[in-house]
Amino acid sequence: MSGPLLLAIESSCDETGIAIVDGGRRIVANVVASQVALHAPMGGIVPEVAARAHVRWIVPVLEAAWTDAGVDWRDIDGVAVTYGPGLAGSLLVGINFAKALAWSRGLPLVGVNHLEGHVYAAWLADPGADPAQPEFPLVALVVSGGHTFLVEMRDHLTYRLLGTTVDDAAGEAFDKVGRLLGLGYPGGPAVQRAAAHATRRDVAFPRAWLGDSYDMSFSGLKTAARRIVEGARAAEGLDADDPLAALSAATVAELAFGFQDAVVDVLVTKTIRAAVATGARSIVLGGGVAANAELRGRLAGQAADRGLPLIVPRPGLCTDNGAMIGAAGARRFAAGERAGLDLDARPSLRLAGR
Repeated sequence: MSGPLLLAIESSCDETGIAIVDGGRRIVANVVASQVALHAPMGGIVPEVAARAHVRWIVPVLEAAWTDAGVDWRDIDGVAVTYGPGLAGSLLVGINFAKALAWSRGLPLVGVNHLEGHVYAAWLADPGADPAQPEFPLVALVVSGGHTFLVEMRDHLTYRLLGTTVDDAAGEAFDKVGRLLGLGYPGGPAVQRAAAHATRRDVAFPRAWLGDSYDMSFSGLKTAARRIVEGARAAEGLDADDPLAALSAATVAELAFGFQDAVVDVLVTKTIRAAVATGARSIVLGGGVAANAELRGRLAGQAADRGLPLIVPRPGLCTDNGAMIGAAGARRFAAGERAGLDLDARPSLRLAGR
């Protein structure tokens, strides 16, 4: 072990994640209990249901992490936990569990910003693999269900906000359009799968460029998507009052492609422009939407054209997990940061601001 060896807990939304991470770089164990099947019938996350599911799963997930890691409490140097942003009830489950573990074992506690975890997932490596080494200065794009933003980093733990969504997050837009197309929840993976089958790519969705800023907007795109879907339903002779009347698979694929193309175009264009303008030496991509293959591929291609390496975690580390909290927590731990037993949830916590 190169240390510090941290036990890390993530429960900000609908994933119960516990990991053991060595030195903020190497994953020793990483166990996640997903609630996707639990929330899918409702078409989105129900906060009270999510919090109760965390209570149900957090101990079994910890036990599974111990089994995978092959270490015990004597090897652990500290406990890291997400304290925001996220759903208040879900955050409190993880925070109180972490505080109880740290207090009972006499271990230091480190509070971690969930968004910082998505950034630092880029430094992680699975057993047997070499950790990535993003080079500073860098630009990081974080894209998830609740957050979409660009930051510049000139060193560890330093952030300058370049741009953010002025309304809805990209992931939320994917979920909404996924429902409009009858693809279910979560929308991101479903839209990607449908888009991959598009044979015609004639439907153009609008882009909100917002001038020369690095800010983004997806609310208007959602509104446009609704009108386009309604038009497609009328063209196919479907009853507007019958939500069960489904569009043809070919039309769904074409509309999914057009929507995904619009989102990816904005994200990639603004990220590359920001990287060039700031003199970045690398680009980091994180967040649940970073698992989207079209986004990863297009950003990698445009970054390579400019001689910039793109560091993006494997898809399982893009979605919420404990390992990313261990990676960010190790940086905070090494900087001497410690949280007290009064650590509380901060549902609206930011990573950086203007």
